[in-house]
Amino acid sequence: MPLRLPLGNRQLSIAWPWLLVTLCVCALFVSLGRWQWHRGEQRQQQRQQVQAALTAAPVWVADAATLARQPRNVRVRVTGQLDGAHQLLLDNISRAGKPGYEVLTPLRLADGALLLVNRGWLPFDGYRNRIPDLSLPANPGTEFAGRLDVLPVPGLQRAANAAEATAPVQWPRVASFPTAAQLSAWLGEPVSEQVLLLDTDSGPGWQRQWPLPGIAPEKHYSYAIQWWSFAALAAGLLLGLNIRKRT
Repeated sequence: MPLRLPLGNRQLSIAWPWLLVTLCVCALFVSLGRWQWHRGEQRQQQRQQVQAALTAAPVWVADAATLARQPRNVRVRVTGQLDGAHQLLLDNISRAGKPGYEVLTPLRLADGALLLVNRGWLPFDGYRNRIPDLSLPANPGTEFAGRLDVLPVPGLQRAANAAEATAPVQWPRVASFPTAAQLSAWLGEPVSEQVLLLDTDSGPGWQRQWPLPGIAPEKHYSYAIQWWSFAALAAGLLLGLNIRKRT
């Protein structure tokens, strides 16, 4: 026996199985929308925490022990010597839809530990057999400031990483998403997984518009609205397909 409701000169007649299925589907879509909305709120809180960390006074870091205690996204100030002979080009890094590289240069801290310094992004010139000029100026400075981050990782593990790991060590080296273990093997000594994203006015380098970590909150909010729209569409289709003239 279908559900029947009079609507003026029309009548809504819905079979119970279709009604139950639609209610379950709508409940699922609404639940997914709420989950995405809550994720957006969490991302918003994380962004606010990162923004607060970026506006705080930088922490002085003089050795590996102090560095290891610092959380991600904190601003730090370090002193040391840049190693221009062992620089790495991070491949497959895009900015505004254009391919390019980010340049990692090791920084020797006072206790001898190595910290990778990201000196910025430069565009790909179209020639794989031509390495950009990464040479340091005569006086690159010994004091640097920026935000601590981690080595970038790909969305999917690339098979090319295995070939990069076993290729002869040549500097400057081009690699896609190397791990700290690979970098340590290439450099012949341990290196931290932390990376210093240099401030715009700190040390020599290139473009430094560093994106904030994680997915933007607005994307989660848009996903939530999409799920709720699907729920409304399912309900609308159920009603539209089951309203008929009364006989």
